[in-house]
Amino acid sequence: MINFEEVLLNLVKPMVDNQNALSVKQMQSLNDNEILLYVYCDSKDTARLIGKQGSMASAIRQMMAIGSRSERKKITIKFESY
Repeated sequence: MINFEEVLLNLVKPMVDNQNALSVKQMQSLNDNEILLYVYCDSKDTARLIGKQGSMASAIRQMMAIGSRSERKKITIKFESY
């Protein structure tokens, strides 16, 4: 089984300035076929991860969706700042 939390953390870590404030948490979903991941980071880093018109967020979601297909699960990624 793939550790999606660790994979996503390793994927976004080089993209942020404040790596100490970065964390990725996997939350329980109501649907057993869904993986819910939250990315928490500084507001400036959140803007960088989302990108213009959501282009970076879309690319990150597509990369993670490739891995989730092998487990026949849908992956949902949400970006939060604090």
